[in-house]
Amino acid sequence: MSKKEIILTGDRPTGKLHLGHYVGSLANRVLLQNSHHQFVMIADVQALTDNFEDPQKIHDSVFEVMCDYLAVGIDPCVTTIFLQSMIPAIPELTMYYMNLVTVARLTRNPTVKAEIKQKHMEESLPVGFFVYPINQAADITAFKATLVPVGNDQLPMIEQTNEIVRSFNRIYKKEVLVEAKALVPKVGRLSGIDGQAKMSKSLNNGIFLSDSADELARKVKSMYTDPNHLRVEDPGNVEGNPVFEYLDAFGTDLEKIAELKAHYQRGGLGDMAVKKYALDVLEAFLAPIRTRRKLYEQDRAQVMGMLMEGTQKAKGVAAETLKEVKEVMHLNY
Repeated sequence: MSKKEIILTGDRPTGKLHLGHYVGSLANRVLLQNSHHQFVMIADVQALTDNFEDPQKIHDSVFEVMCDYLAVGIDPCVTTIFLQSMIPAIPELTMYYMNLVTVARLTRNPTVKAEIKQKHMEESLPVGFFVYPINQAADITAFKATLVPVGNDQLPMIEQTNEIVRSFNRIYKKEVLVEAKALVPKVGRLSGIDGQAKMSKSLNNGIFLSDSADELARKVKSMYTDPNHLRVEDPGNVEGNPVFEYLDAFGTDLEKIAELKAHYQRGGLGDMAVKKYALDVLEAFLAPIRTRRKLYEQDRAQVMGMLMEGTQKAKGVAAETLKEVKEVMHLNY
């Protein structure tokens, strides 16, 4: 892929980031930032759609997420990190795009349907949450992103964005907006330490990038394994076993991991022995991140200054897109 490819990605600031975020998106951002034009958005407005009663949580989380970004190696000198609420072009584009999407189409969006059910919003659905696919389309098109890293569950959002792009360009007879392609990571998600299908802050089953060595040890020791592996000599299952999933994601000694899997499957290898190795692997990965993060935590002004600098740059880019949009809509008074 060429340097001309533009990436738009981001996170909702609802707390510190965990290993699932790293596997699903952060690792890709670090890898791609030197070969692409990358914009990373801290989506505080989107976070308010289902946290509107706790704005302080969102406010405080912005700094935490920035520290996580910097600690894992996202470089603000080559990646534009910005705050969604400070880009006035985004809500204005959202308003214009609302005229291009029917209520019926939004209702059919499988991602929205699933999240409404997950968050038990069936009887009290805020309009802001219902229309967030349109807001997400504004996020993406404001920067004319050509690549958007997402998990499989978010593919309908990219589809909806591209429908808006095609409708807008057709109606206003000019190719102003750009369609985006989804970039799905090889490992899209990481199971929770409790064996749940997804690591999640709301389920309290995650290992956070900021966890201390003691916290990490406690969580690894409590990790779910094969429930039928009752005795050391029993054969155990590797599939669906979070300990081996984490080793696959973060281990570097592939030969050692393959040996552990074979031993575990034939029997004679206890869960605690595997967890001990997993702890060593995860501590080796997290220790330098934890050290860098502590340095950033001590200088809030510097961290927020980096965010404001990126936000000013992003504001200018989005304003140019909005100007083009308003011109073809004859709103350039």
